[in-house]
Amino acid sequence: MRKLIILGLATALLVGGCDTVAPPQSSVEKTPAPETAPETALVAAEGVLEPARWSELRFEVAGTVAEVAVEAGETVEVGAAVARLDDTEAQLAVREAEFALAAAEANLALLQAGPPAEEIAAGKANLDDAGAALERALAQRDEVTGGATTADIAAAQAELTAAEGEWLRARDDRDALFRNTDEGDEDDMEERDQANYRFAAVVEALEAARVTVAARQSTAGERVREAEASVASAEARRDIAAAELALVEAGSEAWEIASAEADVAEATAALNVAAAALVKMVLRSPFRGTVTKVDVEVGGLVEPGQVVAVVATVNQLEVHTLDLTELDVARVAAGRPATVSADALPGTKFRGHVTRVGLRAEDYRGDVTYPVTVALDETASELRWGMTALVEIQLD
Repeated sequence: MRKLIILGLATALLVGGCDTVAPPQSSVEKTPAPETAPETALVAAEGVLEPARWSELRFEVAGTVAEVAVEAGETVEVGAAVARLDDTEAQLAVREAEFALAAAEANLALLQAGPPAEEIAAGKANLDDAGAALERALAQRDEVTGGATTADIAAAQAELTAAEGEWLRARDDRDALFRNTDEGDEDDMEERDQANYRFAAVVEALEAARVTVAARQSTAGERVREAEASVASAEARRDIAAAELALVEAGSEAWEIASAEADVAEATAALNVAAAALVKMVLRSPFRGTVTKVDVEVGGLVEPGQVVAVVATVNQLEVHTLDLTELDVARVAAGRPATVSADALPGTKFRGHVTRVGLRAEDYRGDVTYPVTVALDETASELRWGMTALVEIQLD
């Protein structure tokens, strides 16, 4: 309902007197002009009582309700916990992220600090051991290639030469005997048999000497190859030890430190994400107010965006109206005084003032209207959120 009330109050004062002898009067009697009191213009509109601030509290994540910390009608402070979801997994994620960050920071600190003295000392000792092992391998190779093995081969070669000389002499003696003896003579036949036996024995000795030389040459080759392999292995170990020591003494490369710094940054970001997820497990009041509704129970499941509770400033009420037409709203401005009366409290009026005037028209009950908000400067415990009210705004 909309109505425009123009209240005018006029008071006419008539001044006159009557004496027994009247002074001369004009033939036309003049009536004094009335004195008019200032007019007061009001515009009235219907509206609804609402808290100056209210919020529907929702979790951003799904979960199981582990705690409901408030009841309807309870006053809560800014940041007070309203409800909490089961945060077991979120707590674990935070701890894991903290451990990962600590490890990344320790690795970065180690790289930035450079090699410790004991690590350098250990590298030098390892290089010294590798050098000593190489010297032993070289000495063993020299012994194999130029020492006892060569003498063994030379002795076997001398035995083979002697055996070859015996073979030549035995062959010549046998041939000479065969030329100077008669095959029919028994004594000569016996001498020929003995010569054949001696020659056969010399041939066996010669073959044995050849086998000995071949065996000693083969054994010497294997020992030389083994000695050479030992030298190569010792040299490789010495080179590796030297490279490791140089790497330790040089310290960390720039790219290693940069990579470690990136690991720290990544671990920090992961911890921030885990901590933020943990914070979302607790629903807190955004301002000081009264809990007007609680819509969950412990053990219940909630979805993201589901209304869990409502907090409002029920002691700070205001009237929201859409009942002012474009003709009325043109004369309404923020700060104008107003009076508010509620249907539930007939005959009682409350002081207030305009706080907001809409800048954009809305279609309300077929009329072009503008939203206007009137804050109550005084209130009563009987006033409730959602009650209908009449607002009278003073225009001038």
